[in-house]
Amino acid sequence: MKTPFGHLRYRRSLASRVILLTTIAVGVSVALVSLASYLTVRHQILSALDESLHRRAYATAVYSPSAVAVGDIPTFLQGATDSSIGYAFANGRALMTKGPAGATVAPGAPEFAVARGTSKYSCRTITASNGVDYRVATVPTGENGIAFIVAQSLQANEAALDKLGLVMFLLGAAGVIAAALAGWAVARNGLRPVRRLTDAAEEIARTEQLDPIEVEGNDEIARLARAFNAMLTALSASRDRQRQLVADAGHELRTPLTSLRTNLDLLTQADRQGGLSAASRAELLDDVQFQIEELTTLIGDLTELAREEPARLALEEVDLADVTERAVERVRRRASSLHFDAQVEPWTVIGEPAALERAVTNLLDNAAKWSPPLGVVTVRLVDGTLLVADQGNGIAATDLPHVFDRFYRSPESRTLPGSGLGLSIVRQVAERHGGTVRVGASESGGAAFWMTIPGRVTGSSQEVLSAG
Repeated sequence: MKTPFGHLRYRRSLASRVILLTTIAVGVSVALVSLASYLTVRHQILSALDESLHRRAYATAVYSPSAVAVGDIPTFLQGATDSSIGYAFANGRALMTKGPAGATVAPGAPEFAVARGTSKYSCRTITASNGVDYRVATVPTGENGIAFIVAQSLQANEAALDKLGLVMFLLGAAGVIAAALAGWAVARNGLRPVRRLTDAAEEIARTEQLDPIEVEGNDEIARLARAFNAMLTALSASRDRQRQLVADAGHELRTPLTSLRTNLDLLTQADRQGGLSAASRAELLDDVQFQIEELTTLIGDLTELAREEPARLALEEVDLADVTERAVERVRRRASSLHFDAQVEPWTVIGEPAALERAVTNLLDNAAKWSPPLGVVTVRLVDGTLLVADQGNGIAATDLPHVFDRFYRSPESRTLPGSGLGLSIVRQVAERHGGTVRVGASESGGAAFWMTIPGRVTGSSQEVLSAG
């Protein structure tokens, strides 16, 4: 939920927010402690004064108010110079001595209630005629209808409380300033790793040098630095793969383009010199056609592998058996000297028909390329696992870990057509459909590939289809 001051909060730096929050927290704490201390001291002072007035009033009330009739209160009953004493009568009349500067205290209903006997004791604050507050205690005397009153000025107490409040205010202000300085020190020292991480990130963004950041300690900032280093490692690997892809693609594209240029130059020179024979011209055009097809296949493979994520296509139910049969027929026309022993069972998957057919075709093309003349390529589809095996020389142990790498070609395959992208596409398509692909040796000693795609048996039929 947005707050009215949200835009101000996020405009400030992290260090300033730490200082501000620290200052506010300490300021509120100091204010609460000061207020509690002030109220506690004030309560204790008033309680002590009330107890003192109570003792004085009861100690003085034992004397008979003999001077009441003449309206003159004995001087020995007056007590301290900042106090006033007197009598309250049940008929509503009162006699009080004057306080300092002639201040008079006027009793009220609570005092007369004690004189009438309806209340046993009264203690309250009354403002005198000169505006000074008095604490007034009233107790009954030994005579009916008369109560004794003792009033003590609160001016000295209020002055002491004012000084206490000023001292607490000054101490609170000093505490807030100290808290601000402490927050500044904490922000400066505690956020130093954050500033160092920020500077390193800005330096990386400026120079594009993906060097790891030095990690110190084992706190949250260190975890953040390690996570940042992991991100840098992944970014560096991605950039290296991108550079490698561009370099390898340029190298692979250069070969068919060079062949095309050479053949076209030969054709142009021959036309200038009277032309080639029909057989030579047909052979040269076949070679050009082959290079164009290889270039088209390579560009398609590069486009497929360059996408980090596949294009969003409408997924549909695909019978992997039908896909395999179509791929077998297509490759059989290109490799007419080979025999394809294909037995497939119905298997329905949810996926992209074109991508699945491309992956199966790549496996079959790879098997056809390595099969000897008149060799047999074995194709089996059972429970969602497609096996494609050839009768070639197999794959060397040193090449097995790299078979599905982009542009990887074994030393034996450098002289054969191909870009080294076909098997990479097979792995990408399999993983995109939640499946796997692996390589090993066939029963005849050649290479064998197993591609597994999750799905289900089509209908309830287990009929085996043959494409041999």
